[in-house]
Amino acid sequence: MLNVPSQSFPAPGSQQRVASGGRSKVPLKPGRSLMDWIRLTKSGKDLTGLKGRLIDVTEEELKKHNKKDDCWICIRGFVYNVSPYMEYHPGGEDELMRAAGSDGTDLFDQVHRWVNYESMLKECLVGRMAVKPTLSKDYHEEKKVLNGMLPKSQVTDILAKEGPSSPSYDWFQTESLVTIVIYTKQKDINVDSVIVDHQDDSFRAETIIKDYSYLIHLGLSHEIQEDFSVRVVENVGKIEIVLKKKENTSWKCLGHPLENHNSFIPKKDTGLYCRKCQLISKEDVTHDTKLFCLMLPPSTHLQVPIGQHVYLKLTITGTEIVKPYTPVSDSLLSEFQEPVISNNKYIYFLIKIYPAGLFTPELDHLQIGDYVSISSPEGNFKRSQIQKLEDLFLLAAGTGFTPMVKILTFALTNIPSLRKVKLMFFNKTEDDIIWRSQLEKLTFKDESAYF
Repeated sequence: MLNVPSQSFPAPGSQQRVASGGRSKVPLKPGRSLMDWIRLTKSGKDLTGLKGRLIDVTEEELKKHNKKDDCWICIRGFVYNVSPYMEYHPGGEDELMRAAGSDGTDLFDQVHRWVNYESMLKECLVGRMAVKPTLSKDYHEEKKVLNGMLPKSQVTDILAKEGPSSPSYDWFQTESLVTIVIYTKQKDINVDSVIVDHQDDSFRAETIIKDYSYLIHLGLSHEIQEDFSVRVVENVGKIEIVLKKKENTSWKCLGHPLENHNSFIPKKDTGLYCRKCQLISKEDVTHDTKLFCLMLPPSTHLQVPIGQHVYLKLTITGTEIVKPYTPVSDSLLSEFQEPVISNNKYIYFLIKIYPAGLFTPELDHLQIGDYVSISSPEGNFKRSQIQKLEDLFLLAAGTGFTPMVKILTFALTNIPSLRKVKLMFFNKTEDDIIWRSQLEKLTFKDESAYF
C-alpha cells in the first residue's frame, strides 16, 4: 500500500504539526493567528527586550535563555527571542522549547526548512552568534557548528565516505552556441533532476543527485537568448545545457563564479530558490476548489518529479508567506491520449480555497497576469519505489488527491508489471469529489483501475 501525503509540512498559520506519531492539532488561543502575529510585529512593540539593540551572543549566554518566558533560539548563526511568539506558533510551545537556549537549525530543517523565518521573526532578532576563536589545529574536527553548517573540508570528507561521487562540469562553444556539460557519474539521472534558471546576470543550473545538490552558478561573460535546451544522456549520467549566443562572438571564458558555484552539498542544506511565475488561468473544479495554471519564466527549465511538491510564495501585508502544493496534470485524462509535444512551461495546481484562511484567499484574488513565486521541487519520493509493483493502492482525502494525479498517470502508462490500481478517495460530500467525471471515465477506459 502506498500513501503519499499532499503536503510534507504544515503551512504557517495552520494548526497542524509533524510529530513522531503523525500529525496532531495544536489549538491556538483566540487572537493568536498568523495575521495577529503580523499585526504584533508591526505594532512597534519591543519583542527582543533589548530596545532595538543587536548583540553578539556567546554560546554560554545562549544557554541561559532556556525558559518559556525567556527563550532564545539560534538558527543558522542568528539568535531570536521567541518568547513573544510562543502562543502564535502553530506547532505549539513544546515544539519551540525543544531548541530553547541552543542551536535549533537541525530541528528547524527537519520540520519546516521552507518557512521564511527571517521575515516571520525579524522583530525578534537578538543578534549574531559570537564566532569562537580557533584554539588548536584539532579544532576543525569539531562537527557541531552553531550556524548549522560544516566547514567545506568536513563536507568533502563526509561526501567521500557517505555520498555519491562529486560531479564536475566543462563547456565548449561553436560560432552560435555554448554547451555546458555536467558529468554526474550516475546512471539514474533524468531530465527532471535538472533545474535551470537564467535571470538578469545570473545563470543557475542545479542537479539533484540522490539526496545531494550540485550547483553551477555563474555570471555569464556574454548575453544569451531566452530559450535554451536541456538534454540528459541517462546511460552515462551526462547532462548537456545548450545556450544560444546573442552575438556570434568567441567567448574567452564561461563567466565569473557567483554564490555557492560548483558546490556539492546535501539537499537539506540548500535554501529555497524561487522564480516568479505568471498566472495564466484559473477555473472552478468543485464548489471550493480551483485549477490554477502558472507559466514559468522563458529562461527556466523545471519539471516537478512525481510525488514531489513545490512551495508557492506570496507577500501578504508585508510578510512573505510560503505554502507547499503538489503540481498536477492539466487533466486526469490528457496523459492517456496521443503524446503531445510540450515545452513544459506550464504548472497546474488544484487548490481548495478557504474563505477564512490567510493564503488561499489572496491566491484566489490574483488577476490573470499577476505573479506568484514558485520554488524548486522538494520531496523524497522516488519513482523507483513503484516501478516494479503489481498492485498499487492509493489513499487520499480531499486535496490529498493531488499527489495521486501524476502517480496514477505514471503507473498506468509506465509500469508494465502493474495488474491493478485501486484509489480510495475520501470526501465529505459527493460535491467535494475532485475530477469525479474524469475518474469515472478513467475507470471505464482502463480495466486495471478501480476508484
